Amino acid sequence: MKKYYQHLLIGFITITLSGCSFFQKEEVKADESWSVERIYSEAKAALDIADYSKAITYYEQLEARFPFGDYAQQALLESAYAHYKSDDPETAIATIDRFMRVYPLNPNIDYAIYLRGLVNFNRDVGLMEKYIPRDESQRDPGAAEDALRDFNTLIKRFPNSRYAEDTAQRIVYLRNRLAQHEVNVANYYMRRGSYLAAANRAKYVIENYDRTPMMPDALMVMAKAYKIMGMTDLSADALRVLQLNYPGHDGVAKVAQTKNVE
Repeated sequence: MKKYYQHLLIGFITITLSGCSFFQKEEVKADESWSVERIYSEAKAALDIADYSKAITYYEQLEARFPFGDYAQQALLESAYAHYKSDDPETAIATIDRFMRVYPLNPNIDYAIYLRGLVNFNRDVGLMEKYIPRDESQRDPGAAEDALRDFNTLIKRFPNSRYAEDTAQRIVYLRNRLAQHEVNVANYYMRRGSYLAAANRAKYVIENYDRTPMMPDALMVMAKAYKIMGMTDLSADALRVLQLNYPGHDGVAKVAQTKNVE
């Protein structure tokens, strides 16, 4: 048994030492004689093989030595992408914001807005969730709301952008996801007996996420909540809209079974 633990300890030390050697970083430094084109080329080559740390270092050195011109602008934008791919959304967003503030007339502004949306789109996805997905409607909606705002800005300002088609698809997805989140919260309030809060959440879906699959569920929650609170006119209005637009939806029967507790 003692020999076993000795072997285990030796193995652990070996792994630890090899790990230390493995994580030693190669020093990345642009030669003083390199031109801006050479530094950019090295940075782009690193970016293309997903060596994001190396790419970021070269981009930073380029910007420090050659702060003006097209290469500096492109380096700043590409470094934002490298930070995004390095799972550093805060720095990516800050870099994008600086790019848009300093270079508002850059021809790639549409890409900057699109990239900002992508960063926010994936911002609340943790490492475990990349391998063990969970119901996305259960996540904090803050990042999704930011992404939706970014994508809407892109469509409004650059409707003919090369990124417009993908952006439009992401907008549909985000609206559905956010609507689902609001209905989940509304149902939570219903279970707790907070009927006014539930009705308000459902109303928010109706007003802000129309034409999403969660519309009938939101109408059902409204009709049930208002009926329980004795607001029969409002309940009848919500039920009427539900019956008219979603005939056969099981929410109609559920509203009928709901009793006024006032």
